[in-house]
Amino acid sequence: MDQFERYRSYLLLLARLQLDQRWHAHIDPSDLVQQTLLDAHSRWHQLGTENAELAAWLRRALANNLADAIRRFRRAKRDIRRERSLDAALADSSMKLANCLAADSTPSRRAVQNEDLLRLADALVSLPEPQREAIVLHHLQGCTLRDTATRLSKSDTATAGLLHRGLKRLRELMSETPGE
Repeated sequence: MDQFERYRSYLLLLARLQLDQRWHAHIDPSDLVQQTLLDAHSRWHQLGTENAELAAWLRRALANNLADAIRRFRRAKRDIRRERSLDAALADSSMKLANCLAADSTPSRRAVQNEDLLRLADALVSLPEPQREAIVLHHLQGCTLRDTATRLSKSDTATAGLLHRGLKRLRELMSETPGE
């Protein structure tokens, strides 16, 4: 597998987290991820091989691609403050994902944590959309159960069921040996 391709699910999840609902009709998160991976391929010789360094570069590239896409629709002048906030927001989303896993400060543990983070992103992407959206809203974006239910146009009970089933499936997927 290509060294960049393994980040596709992770980047897709970050793009979905950061793309405001009002832009969904105009900007496809998959297109943003594809452009980011193309950018990485064109600059592969400049990028480090360290996983954390590469992930940080990919997050910045995704933030830039998201800002460019929004700018195309707004037809406004470049707003550097907005681009920085997108980069910070993506870093924050990445940190929330990482916090779902246990943190440790040793280099070997950080490498394992990075692999676990990529597996978590892959697992989230493989969930049915309603379960994924419920988990993203509630656990990654910090929405209350009621707010999550409202945004999903579901009852609190139905949303709790989505969360329960989604988390159960995530645990199953994360406990599988990679490559199974």
